[in-house]
This record gives sequence, C-alpha cells and structure tokens, in this order.
Amino acid sequence: MLVKGILYFLVIIVANTVGAVSGMGGGVIIKPVLDLFAMDSVVAISFYSTVAVFVMSIVSTFRQVKNGMSIRLKLVGYISLGSILGGVLGNTLFEELLRLSGSQSVQLFQIILTIITLIFAFLYSRFEWKNFHCRHFSWYILCGLILGFLASLLGIGGGPINVSLLMLMFAMPIKDATVYSICTIFFSQLSKLLTIAMSTGFERYDLTILLYIIPAAILGGLLGAKASHLFSSGKVTLIFQVIILVVLIINIFNGIRLFL
Repeated sequence: MLVKGILYFLVIIVANTVGAVSGMGGGVIIKPVLDLFAMDSVVAISFYSTVAVFVMSIVSTFRQVKNGMSIRLKLVGYISLGSILGGVLGNTLFEELLRLSGSQSVQLFQIILTIITLIFAFLYSRFEWKNFHCRHFSWYILCGLILGFLASLLGIGGGPINVSLLMLMFAMPIKDATVYSICTIFFSQLSKLLTIAMSTGFERYDLTILLYIIPAAILGGLLGAKASHLFSSGKVTLIFQVIILVVLIINIFNGIRLFL
C-alpha cells in the first residue's frame, strides 16, 4: 500500500503540474500511466484520475485568478453547463459499457478513443488549422457538452482535445484556452463524482489511497499555475505537443499489451 501510494503521489504531482500548464488537466497522463502499472482496475483508475484532476482544477483556477488572469464568467458558465451535462452522459455510458463488455474491453475502447483525440490535438497545434469565431451561446454549450462527455467517458479529466477545440471553435490564444479548459474540467469532473455518489457509490474504491492522491493533486495544481504564469505561449505550445507525443506512445503500448 505504501509503495503504491508513493508511486501514485509522484505520478500525480508530475501529471497535474504539466496538465495545469498545458490545460490538459493531468488525467490524460495519469490514466495511461496508472494503466501501465496495472495496480488497480480500470474503474478504480478512472475514479482516482477524476479525483486528482478535480482537485487540481480547483487549485489551478484559484491561483490563475489570483495571478491576475481575467476570466469571462458568462463564457465559463455556458461551457460549464454543457460540461456538466456531458459529464453525466459520459459516466452513464462508461458504466453501461462496463456492464455489457467488461473492464478489458472498456479499457481498450478508452485507449482507442484517447489516441484519436491525441492525434487530432497534435495535428491541430502543429499545423495551425484555420480557427472559427463562434460566438453564439449555443456553441459554448455544445463545446462544453463534447468536452465533458469525453472527459468523463475516458477518465482523463479533459485532455488535449479541450485546448484544441476551444482554440478551433473560438479562436482563443493557447494560454487563454488552457485556463478555460481547466474551468471546464472542474465542472465535468464534479458532475462525474456526483453521478457516482448518486448511483454506484464509493464503496467499491479504496478511499485510503486518496490520502496520497489529494495532496499530490494540490501540489501539482499550485506548481502548474505558477509555471503557466512564467511560460510564454510558444513554450506552452511546445510543452503541449511534447506531452501529446509521450502520452500517445504510452497509450499505444497499453493497447498492444492488452492483446498479448
């Protein structure tokens, strides 16, 4: 238990620090790395990743605002509304797939869908596709719905698709997109945790591991918010792309391992 706790602690600090800087949220790193160690079931790993990213999003958003980052509350409200709905739908589908197919099939499905979103995010950031300038509130809700759904279903909190889709749809600079991505992650993961509380409950999880996960998530959020304030947009983009490639390799390895 101690070894696992320390290992999870270290993984989450690094993942949440990088996730807060890049706007990915940390879960896109936490989920495949913990899958790689295979110390818990796919259900438990998704839950631990959700808790870690949820805590990080609170800390990181608070620090960003304190550092002087201006946040458009109306925009956050619309995206978050969609994110909450998407989070509930994503977790509902996750539980249904688990019931019908079993954990190994669900894990493979998560890996494949994560790889698709990673490739999309990398190509978008690398080749600077043309941005749209959507402004109607319905687009913000739709964006939040998509992001919340994927975040909850994949157990990754948000991932690179958050930043890429926000930039693509609303022509946001990458540093703004990272902040709104973290805000979206907060609401999608909140809705997932509430859905779990009202449906299956938390009895099937080893909650003692949260004694390692929550402090690590807080530290990662603080370090990430501080680092984000120091880095230029170009550096954030570079970090974003490097992490995508690293996580892509880990997911491909995990996918191959399921067939061996």
